Amino acid sequence: MQMQKEVHLTGKDLTQMVQLRPQDVGKYAIVPGPKDRLEVLMKKLENPVKNFSFMEYTMFTGTFEGIKITAINGGRFSTDTSITTEVMCNAGIQNIIRIGTCGALDENIKVGDLVVVDKVIRGDGVTPYYVDKNFQTVADKKISDTLYEVAKAMGVNIHRGTAWTTDALLRETREIVEAKRKEGAMAVDMVSSTLLTIAQTYNIKAGSILAVSDNVITGEMGFMNPLYYMAEASLIKIALEAVKKLEGK
Repeated sequence: MQMQKEVHLTGKDLTQMVQLRPQDVGKYAIVPGPKDRLEVLMKKLENPVKNFSFMEYTMFTGTFEGIKITAINGGRFSTDTSITTEVMCNAGIQNIIRIGTCGALDENIKVGDLVVVDKVIRGDGVTPYYVDKNFQTVADKKISDTLYEVAKAMGVNIHRGTAWTTDALLRETREIVEAKRKEGAMAVDMVSSTLLTIAQTYNIKAGSILAVSDNVITGEMGFMNPLYYMAEASLIKIALEAVKKLEGK
């Protein structure tokens, strides 16, 4: 017996499963990875309403200075990011901003700095099921420009350029890292490739801004460094101000 459907479960099916409708969400979504970062973001939104809670993911929609914004802990890795991104795209959200973390691939990028992702070298295991190997994964230029401009105006140390997304955190060997640096990567994360690629396939505008948690080149680990946590807080402020600017406010 063959499968009764061409695809077992689609993004549209998932969106219907959690009973999410276009009128339930905002024009903009801000997407942290962990729940604790989502909780901080929720304190910035007015009158947030829970859209759904499914497995480990929770989505809320509220307003920020009159702008309707959706927020979801959108995943830490390529697989769970693909699920939440499919839901956002099928719900009709028009602009997605990822606020995440990364490792620096340049000794001059410090723990606590921020990186705006313009393009991605895809090293994840999900996107090959969506696009061919020659597909160019890029962020929406207007979103990237706005995030960068807002961050500069706030006086934070901000960089922008190419990120490499990998699924194999514990296999970042010298040879692999140097090869990605030669391709132009200045940072490495585990999400941007999947989120930006899937958004592109739906013609949804998306961007990614990342706080530097460690430096792969120098070996510095900054997860207990106050500068890293300050950068995390900056991400939320920058994303909210970027939404205002994108909305013309």
